[in-house]
This record gives sequence, structure tokens and C-alpha cells, in this order.
Amino acid sequence: MALTLAVDAMGGDFGPRVTVPATLQVVRENPQLTVILVGQEAQIQPYLKNLNPQLAARVSIVHTDEMVMMDDKVAVALRNKRNSSMRLAINLVHEKKAQACVSAGNTGALMAISRFVLKTHANIERPAIMSALPTEKGHCHMLDLGANVDSEPAHLLQFAQMGSIVAQALEGISKPTVALLNIGEEEIKGNELIKQTHLLLKESALNYIGYIEGNGIFKGEADVVICDGFVGNIALKTTEGVAKMMASFIKEEINRNWLNKLTGVIAYPIWKGLKGRMNPGSYNGASLVGLTGIVVKSHGSADIASFAQAVRVAMKEIEQDVPSLIAANMVTN
Repeated sequence: MALTLAVDAMGGDFGPRVTVPATLQVVRENPQLTVILVGQEAQIQPYLKNLNPQLAARVSIVHTDEMVMMDDKVAVALRNKRNSSMRLAINLVHEKKAQACVSAGNTGALMAISRFVLKTHANIERPAIMSALPTEKGHCHMLDLGANVDSEPAHLLQFAQMGSIVAQALEGISKPTVALLNIGEEEIKGNELIKQTHLLLKESALNYIGYIEGNGIFKGEADVVICDGFVGNIALKTTEGVAKMMASFIKEEINRNWLNKLTGVIAYPIWKGLKGRMNPGSYNGASLVGLTGIVVKSHGSADIASFAQAVRVAMKEIEQDVPSLIAANMVTN
């Protein structure tokens, strides 16, 4: 299956020095993949100099000098930067010249531009940000992670429906379990938004298992975890912070004295495996679900390995044709 991705090469904290090598890494892995790098050609071209002809034939550049900055206000990015690398990459999806867009840029701008250009499906009121999180049993999918901070119960129900559809497509789970994030598992707990959403989810056709607490996410108690964007973004950033803190603590303890260093060398395979399982970059690539096209958001601080993972997420969504699955199944769910 031929795949074409548009990559916002200028997005994120590091721009082309991360986005281009990462994208090329995935292109090397996948002979069926073609990429369009959108951004300043003078910054992109140096990374393409030594490509062999076969690889170079699958990489092209759309030049623009305009870019969305990480601190740009959404309105500025949407109205005043119509030739930004982010906007042009999304336009390529709209024009069917690419099947997906990947960007590490400003999240608010990416969501606003994607929604303006691509639109949501007819039966979906709001798109949501969805990503995988590590658990004791593997990983789960969680949404919304920041697209909507003032959701209503009907919106959370739609997030649950979309999350179930995506998890089923990407993981091959016939009936993903869905849980609603809350401050407790008891029926009486939660605010009105949570309680009303709980009732809607119970009446739905979803495999809804009830409330889940924060620690239950990482125990792997559900395949899909639902929350509003305000709570979800805080939970996501907290998770990333704890993972980085644990890695820092382990490094400090290993370097504390010579005995610890010796023990650390012996236990290196364990630390390496732990780092791989807890590293947020291993799960990089958040999907903007509910749109008519595929847009994947990478962490702004992603390194080459992490950004490459976001590109792989976009490829998988193309292969499963996630937008079409959502459009087809949201009518009946």
C-alpha cells in the first residue's frame, strides 16, 4: 500500500534537525512510504544531501518561509499565517496530496487549523486529542488530552465512541473496555459533568466498565480512558513528569558512589528495559480524532526517535483508514 505523509518540518523545539532525520529514518524502514517535507528549503536540504537516488525519489519539499511559533496565539496562526509550514502541511491532506500530516508544533494552532481546513465528520461536534499511555498490561488509549477544556456530557460520549473505534482498529480489540476518569470508583463521586456522562455511557452500546481512578490507568484496567481535555492534559503532563523524575532519580543513585556504579553496570539491561517502557517518547504521536483527515501531534520537545514514532502512528492510521472508520461507525454507536 502506497503511503504519503506531509510533515511540518519546522514544528517543535528543534525543527528540521529533528523532524527531517526522524522522517528519513521511517522512510528507510518503509519502501512504500513517500513524504513531503514542508518548510524552509535551505534548512531542510542539508539533511537530504547524501540520500541515495531511490530514497531521494520518495522525498520532496514544499518551501515556505512562514512558520507557526510555539508561543503564537491561535488566532494569529489561523488568520495571519496562511502560508505557514503547519497550514500548508494540513492543506496537503485536504487536497488529497497526502494522506496524513505530522507536526510537533503549537498544539492549539494545530487543532484550530486542522479543524478549520479539514472539518469534523458530520456526526461529531468536537475533535479530541488521543494518545497511548503505558500500563502494566501494555498500554491504553486516553482522550481528550487537551483539545477541549469545557466539554459537555454529550461530547465525552462522542470521545468514548471515537476512542473505542480507534482502539479497535489500531489494536485489533473486538470490544475495547471503556472507563471514565474520576476521583473514585463509587457511584456518588464526581462532579455533575462526570455523573451525567456516566449515565450516558451506561446507556450506550460501548463496553463501558464504569469509573476509573488515576492509578487504575497504569494498572491497565481499561483499554480506553475518557476525560475532558482540562483533566486529560494535566494527567498526561503529570505522567511525563513522573517518568522523567524517576529516570533522574535512578541516574542519581547509580552515580552516587562506586558501588552503586558497579551495581548499575550489572543491572544495565534492566535499566535499559525500564527506560524503554517508561519513556514518553516511546508512545509519542497523539491523534486528532474526529476530523475528516489524519493529523498526528508530536511532542514539541521530541527527539529523533520520538518524532519517528509519531510518523509511524500516522502510517498506521492511514493503513487502517481511521477517519472512514469513525465516520461509518459514529452513526450506529
